[in-house]
Amino acid sequence: MHFPLPLALIHEPGQSQFNARFTRHFDHQSIISPKIRDLISTPGLGWQAVSLTSRDGTRAEVYAQAMPVPNGKILVFGESEQVMHDVEIDQLRKRIADLEKVSSTDYLTGAWNRAHLVRVVASEMARSIRFRQPLSALLIDLDHFKNVNDTHGHQAGDTVLRELVALIQQKIRTADQLFRWGGEEFVVLAVSTGHRDAETLAEHLRGRIASHKFTGVGPLTVSIGVAERSGDESADAWFKRLDTALFNAKNSGRNRIVIDRHGDSDKWVAEGGLAALRLVWRDSYACGEPRIDAEHRELFDLANDLIQTALPGSEQNMATIDEALTALVKHLEQHFKHEEEILAERGYARLEEHCNAHIRLLRKTEELRAAAISSGSASFGALIDFLATDVVARHLFTADRDYYPLFQNNKT
Repeated sequence: MHFPLPLALIHEPGQSQFNARFTRHFDHQSIISPKIRDLISTPGLGWQAVSLTSRDGTRAEVYAQAMPVPNGKILVFGESEQVMHDVEIDQLRKRIADLEKVSSTDYLTGAWNRAHLVRVVASEMARSIRFRQPLSALLIDLDHFKNVNDTHGHQAGDTVLRELVALIQQKIRTADQLFRWGGEEFVVLAVSTGHRDAETLAEHLRGRIASHKFTGVGPLTVSIGVAERSGDESADAWFKRLDTALFNAKNSGRNRIVIDRHGDSDKWVAEGGLAALRLVWRDSYACGEPRIDAEHRELFDLANDLIQTALPGSEQNMATIDEALTALVKHLEQHFKHEEEILAERGYARLEEHCNAHIRLLRKTEELRAAAISSGSASFGALIDFLATDVVARHLFTADRDYYPLFQNNKT
C-alpha cells in the first residue's frame, strides 16, 4: 500500500486493488483501457507507454509494466521508462518472489504445500497432453505416525516429517516435485513418467525409508499409492484413483506399494510412440539485433534436432542423443556470452540480473541432462519440456523481451 510508485493488483476483470499512491493520483477506471488490458494479458514484456486519467480528469502519459503474481498480475506505473532501473522495482520483484515462495511452501517441512500442488497439477496435466509425455503421482503415507506422536511427542514427530522429506528429495529427480498433502501424507509429482517407472521409484523410496533410522524414534515404514493420469480425466478423478491405491496399500498390511495400472503411456505407445513437438520461429520473435536474432533462430533449430533425436520412434541411441544435446548446450553457452557482450555495449541496466538468469538456465539444463543420461532416453521428456518452456518460451518471450527496446530502431 505504501510502495512509492502507483500499483494496481489485478485478480480478475472487475476485481482490482490499488495502493495509496495510485488512488491519490489516478482514476481507478483508467486500467480498463485496451492498451492496459493488453499489457495485463502479456506480463513480462517490460515497460510500455500508456495513458491514465488523473484525478482532475486530465490525461497523464506514463509507463507501465505487468508482473505475474499468484492468482493475478501487478501493474507498476512510473513517469519515465528509466524508473525500471530504480532500486524500488528490484525490491518489489524480490518481495513478490518471496511472497510467492512463502505462500507455496509448507512451513514445517519445506516441501511445496497443497495449495501449490493444485496450481501445478493443472499446468502439468496440460503439458503432459501437449508434449505426449506421461504424468504420474505417488501418494506417500507414513505408517502408524500417530504412535510416534503419542510415544515420543509432537516435536519428535515434526523431526520425523522433516527427515522424511529430506529422504524423498534426495531420491527424486530435479524435475519431480514433492508436496505435503496433509498431516503425514505427501505427494510426488513425477513428470515424463509412466506408471511402470513410477512403480520403480515408489519401491526405491519405500526401501530407502524402511532402512532409515529416524532421529529419536528408529525405523519407520511408508505405504504408497501410485497412479498415472489417464485420458481426459480431471485432477479430482486422477487423485481419487491415487487415494484408492494408497488405501489398498494400507489395508493390505502397510509398508508396501499399490499401483493403479492405467495411464496415457500405454495408449501412446500402442499408437506408435509420442508425437513430435516442434518449435516454430516467427518473425515477431526478432528483437532487431541481427546477431541475437540469428542465434535465437539457431536455438530453435538445435532444439528441434534434439527433439527429433530423442523421441521414441526415431533412429535413436544414447550417443546420437548426447551429440544433439551437446550441440544445443554449446550453442546456449556461446549465445548467452554473445548476448551479454552486446547488452553490455548498449549499457543495459539489468545486465547482472540477466546474466544470473543465464547461469540458472545452464545449471538446470546440466542437471536435467545428467538425470536423463543416467535414466535413459525415456527420461528426456523433462529436459525437452524445460528447453521448450523455460529456455525458449519463458526466457526468450519474457526476460529477453525486456531488452528489446534497446534495438527498436534496428527493426524495419
